[in-house]
Amino acid sequence: MDGPIGQYVAGNSTTLNVTFIFDTYTPPTLENPQESGTDVTEYTKKITGLTRIDGTLHRVPKVTFSWGSIHFTGIITEVKENYTMFLADGKPVRAKVDVTFKSVYDISTGKKSSPFESPDRTKVRLVLQGEALWSIAAEEYGDPEAWKVIAKENGILNPLDIVPGQKLKLPPL
Repeated sequence: MDGPIGQYVAGNSTTLNVTFIFDTYTPPTLENPQESGTDVTEYTKKITGLTRIDGTLHRVPKVTFSWGSIHFTGIITEVKENYTMFLADGKPVRAKVDVTFKSVYDISTGKKSSPFESPDRTKVRLVLQGEALWSIAAEEYGDPEAWKVIAKENGILNPLDIVPGQKLKLPPL
């Protein structure tokens, strides 16, 4: 089973907890005396899918929750599904889904608040226990996607092949 790998780089994050109610149940009527409904998991799996690591990004996808005046950008760290109604054939037709969002550093906003902090010369850095290329890139460059620059500079083909104590060259951008 997929599981998250938590890593703390710096600062505090905020969380947002939201409960979604999904209901696909259709009660019986005079015209159609059979109760019906579509499988509610077709909707809930779209949310649970956002907790899986995207192979192209090497992390879970960033999402934005917007409702009225609430706009929260982050990642989904926890999903709890509770099925509350089933048809006679066992098909789930109602569900309550509790979702926890965790904020992530916004690179464009961060660069605007401190635009003169980008590296302008090559550095050497020692890899610490629990660090990954993307976290080093986020800390040094303010952009986790810059891990590719570090990997190329150091001849690293697999970003998971770094070990504590390894020296990495961090080139200027």
